[in-house]
Amino acid sequence: MPTTQWLLEEDASRHLGVSQKTLQHWREIGFLKPGTHWKSAPSMNYLPWNPKVIYHLRWCKEIIEYWRKRDAPFSDLVA
Repeated sequence: MPTTQWLLEEDASRHLGVSQKTLQHWREIGFLKPGTHWKSAPSMNYLPWNPKVIYHLRWCKEIIEYWRKRDAPFSDLVA
């Protein structure tokens, strides 16, 4: 388990067991909520129109488990 809960997209996808494209898709359709599950990385090294995204690992895991327990059709949610 990482020492921080906020992880870059590459690391979050690895820990959550989904692709980066799937995380991006979930953001776009509102499955992952801005400010709660993801946010722009607080770094001046990234241009404001193309910021890096970071994900809160625990909260993302919670929402994924919530929908899995309700037999949500994850195949429809995968990019």
